[in-house]
Amino acid sequence: MIKILAVAAVSLFLGGVLFSGAAEASAFEEDVFETSAGEVKITFIGHGTLMFTFGGRVLHVDPYSKLTDYSVLPKANGVLITHEHQDHLDKEALKHIVTDTTDIVLNGNSAEILGKGRVMKNGDSTELLGINVEAVPAYNIVHKRDNGQPFHPKHQHNGYILTFGDTRIYVAGDTENTPEMKALEDIDVAFLPMNLPYTMTPEMVADGALGFRPKILYPYHYGQTDPGKLVDLLKDTGIEVRVRKLS
Repeated sequence: MIKILAVAAVSLFLGGVLFSGAAEASAFEEDVFETSAGEVKITFIGHGTLMFTFGGRVLHVDPYSKLTDYSVLPKANGVLITHEHQDHLDKEALKHIVTDTTDIVLNGNSAEILGKGRVMKNGDSTELLGINVEAVPAYNIVHKRDNGQPFHPKHQHNGYILTFGDTRIYVAGDTENTPEMKALEDIDVAFLPMNLPYTMTPEMVADGALGFRPKILYPYHYGQTDPGKLVDLLKDTGIEVRVRKLS
């Protein structure tokens, strides 16, 4: 069961008030959900980048320094990295938020680049900051580079399902509407990418979402694609589409 406490609120992070160490204010949209494990706040940094706050802990997902000044954001208790592309694995962002105790979970290629972290392969599960994390496949079926190779090869990159008590949140990473996506079950909140030519069209996102039917769907990492088209495609399907600043 998922209960929405706040929707599209603009949060103000102030040094010494909400997050210690923040020297200046940064405004982002956020939603807060009540789960059986307590409140989970999702901060929408932009692009494919999210921040989860729960139980006094902070989990950064694919932090990307071109979106904001990470030196004023809270330090990471945990970091999830979906894959090694620069807008998902950004050493500049990581140097500001990673501490000696930060638990980093990532795919194999990213671990080789960073030289640290806990590797998850597709199908693995682990515990991170007290929550269950499952690594699910993220790959291209249709869209490819000029040399014929997919932008995101099969078996190399991760999406993640985060389980907070009774609430399951799916962060898909860079992927298309794969059979594995459509077979997911009991997803409450999903983030699906919609940026061409690297991931999905609105039609592909709608197809994937109708396969596993999350209660709430956020298009993210959508670049120049109009998220309003996805809203129209999923109208009256029972899937609530929420559009946030995640281009």
